[in-house]
Amino acid sequence: MPDTTFKKTAPITMPDSPPNPTPTPLALTGKRLHFVGIGGCGMSGLARMSHMHGATCSGTDRAESATLDMLRAEGIGAGIDQSGDAMPADLDLMVVSAAIKPDHPEIQRAQQRHIPIMKYAQLLGQLMIGRTGVAIAGTHGKSSTTSMLAHILIQSGLDPNFIVGANCNQIGGGYRVGQSDILLAEACEYDRSFHNFHPTHATILNVEADHLDMYSSIDEIVEAFAVFARKIPAHGSLLIQHESPHRLDLIANLTCPVETIGYAPHADWQLRVLDSKSEIRNQKSEITATWTHPIPGEHMAYNAAVAAVTAHRLGASWPDISRALESFQGLDRRMQTIGQRDGITIVDDYGHHPTEIDTTLRALRQHHQPKRLICVFQPHQHSRTRFLLDQFAASFSDADLIIVPDIYFVRDSEQERASVSSDDLVNKLRHAGKDARHIESFDAIVEHLTRTVRDGDLLVTMGAGDVYRIAQNFLSPPAPPTPPVPPTFPPRQ
Repeated sequence: MPDTTFKKTAPITMPDSPPNPTPTPLALTGKRLHFVGIGGCGMSGLARMSHMHGATCSGTDRAESATLDMLRAEGIGAGIDQSGDAMPADLDLMVVSAAIKPDHPEIQRAQQRHIPIMKYAQLLGQLMIGRTGVAIAGTHGKSSTTSMLAHILIQSGLDPNFIVGANCNQIGGGYRVGQSDILLAEACEYDRSFHNFHPTHATILNVEADHLDMYSSIDEIVEAFAVFARKIPAHGSLLIQHESPHRLDLIANLTCPVETIGYAPHADWQLRVLDSKSEIRNQKSEITATWTHPIPGEHMAYNAAVAAVTAHRLGASWPDISRALESFQGLDRRMQTIGQRDGITIVDDYGHHPTEIDTTLRALRQHHQPKRLICVFQPHQHSRTRFLLDQFAASFSDADLIIVPDIYFVRDSEQERASVSSDDLVNKLRHAGKDARHIESFDAIVEHLTRTVRDGDLLVTMGAGDVYRIAQNFLSPPAPPTPPVPPTFPPRQ
């Protein structure tokens, strides 16, 4: 059993921007910005958006990637020298992702040069000032809901701006600069990032225990969401999950209008899932929108309903909303079918929380009806695995075989790293009667799958780390090395 006696890791903090009771829009034209961690979905999108608003942008990341190549092609200097030596000489602002620690060499160099530093969420929040900011918050479903909402608004001719923390080819990737004043963004509770936002409208999809390396309890998480909700002005609005056990705590003392959405008949907006179709009813029990499910799962139907109601609030018509939802093709790493091999369907998913795992596996089994459902799950963060170990062990009931590689190490301390392992999760799963095994390396997992999977199986790789490489390598195994050509010699005379 892992040792659970030591205290949680203290949250990483850096100086916030000075308080401004009457914030004014941030002017980017002519400014020079440098992004530390520019290779991430959100950071690369924010750099591109800043570039298109007139700023000169550069940035660094830990390793080369296709994202860095695309940034360079768009005129944004992107490199992997994070020593601080490659920083531009005339910087106006450094922007850092929430994952960057204060002792990072570029941060230390910026502090020595007295360059202002903002976190990703602070700059994104500044860009909401003077615009119709729309913030999508919740423990699960933020990327899917934001992408669906962006797709609806584009298809409805409302031309939004947005930043999404995942890639959705159908809406042009993870960012967009439109001509309207609407700015959509995911509002993440990690590091209390969403407290930097200035939303006009917001949604709270759900609230559950997560990021327990930063929060001490669910009560502290609920309070963080309540602070976020209080950022909404009186002329704005909040849409919140009707069934949430924390709903009343979240909406207490709000000055903005609040509506609820969910499956309950008494919700302001009731969602009904009928076989392959979904519908939304208002308080008068009038059906406002009906659509065929583009992606399986009741959780995706719920995300779509939230996107639909929010889009209508922003000016989209119900017929346009229904048509847009039916044409939505999904986004990367959200129940994404990436191909087939020898009669085996291969799906990749970002799920890394017990609720997400349980919901996604149920949806995949119901939709695909496989002979066997094989899940390769890569736990994300040792702290999350340790805090939610029992919940993780209960979340794989729909999987026939679970393969667990090593835990993806990010942000945690070495002490936390030593506190729990993939073997702990596998032992819990076996105790619950599941067929589970720990295989450390990705190459060994691909080799094991190649030997054991059968026609009619469904293989899903799941996790927020780099587990998707297993799906890619299983689908398209690298070609065997070409044997060397033996040398030829002229015949003897």
